[in-house]
Amino acid sequence: MSTDKKILILPGDGIGPEVMTQVRRVMDWFEKKHSLGFKVTEGLVGGASYDVHGVPLTDSTLAQALDADAVLFGAVGGPQYDDLPFDKKPERGLLALRKEMQLYANLRPAIVFEAMTDASALKPDVVSGLDILILRELTGGVYFGEPRGISDLPDGQRKGVNTQVYTTNEILRIAKVAFELARKRGSKVCSTEKSNVMESGLLWREEVQKLRDADYTDIDLSHMYADNCAMQLVREPKQFDVILTDNLFGDMLSDLAAACTGSLGMLPSASLGDPDAQGRRRGLYEPVHGSAPDITGQNKANPIAMILSYAMMLRYSFDLGEQADMVENAVKNVLNSGVRTPDIMGPGTAKVSTSTMGDALLRELDKS
Repeated sequence: MSTDKKILILPGDGIGPEVMTQVRRVMDWFEKKHSLGFKVTEGLVGGASYDVHGVPLTDSTLAQALDADAVLFGAVGGPQYDDLPFDKKPERGLLALRKEMQLYANLRPAIVFEAMTDASALKPDVVSGLDILILRELTGGVYFGEPRGISDLPDGQRKGVNTQVYTTNEILRIAKVAFELARKRGSKVCSTEKSNVMESGLLWREEVQKLRDADYTDIDLSHMYADNCAMQLVREPKQFDVILTDNLFGDMLSDLAAACTGSLGMLPSASLGDPDAQGRRRGLYEPVHGSAPDITGQNKANPIAMILSYAMMLRYSFDLGEQADMVENAVKNVLNSGVRTPDIMGPGTAKVSTSTMGDALLRELDKS
């Protein structure tokens, strides 16, 4: 099963390198036990890149990402970079990767493993068996719209402007992904926006409905205002299957869904583009949790989200569903055994370090 497929690893800042180390151990396990090897290179991004090169993403690293079959990304940011100019901030490196790689579809699953039910901020009966997917449009909307910026006004005030903008094609391509994913799940999509106060939201609602009526009549489509969706996620999250939303609302709703699962340290994500002529679909895979500077270097970080992101890479970029299942089952079994990093501790569980969690996952993989 050895392959010439290329993976670029970008550990980034904060706990990114720590959790990525555990992924490298899992990758080494697959290469040793199943002869599943990739051509792996490693680069700098975010603050780590700024410290060396003065920019959060170099042209060279971007070129490597565009040439790779998949990118594994850790995290960026930290308080030491807060006063940098806007275009030098670590997060600009990630946004540039998403934009230049044309990764417009962000998949963020929120799954509550049975052993983790008590770790959720919500009542066990509300989250038990939860399995939803938030699909966020990633390259349009207010984060990229023009005009944008801060300007001085004649009366001495300053004005900040960001523009929320979507085109028909941007909406249709992400909606198509939502409907296709729903066909493999519960055949139900809830599209969220603010069509009551935003013209871009009204366009979003109309175009999603038109696509469903034309090509996906087998899908149960509903529409919901984003603020109501936030309330429903904490009130009755199991009413959802696939939630389709834009860049801004998806950023917020996916983090809110993390509260349902018990920890940001449990949430992976995949950012995908369109397949090219050879069928290759660019993908960037990252945990949702961020750089967590408060625990950086303490061997406390939960590597599960990063490892589950690796499983998503196996599934979506390389069509290795069996191997992805092996990783996900190993995570499930470790959680069932009561092993926990500090962020997901509960009654009767054993607190372990980042590296010890990696040890436990490798032992479970040895049993598969």
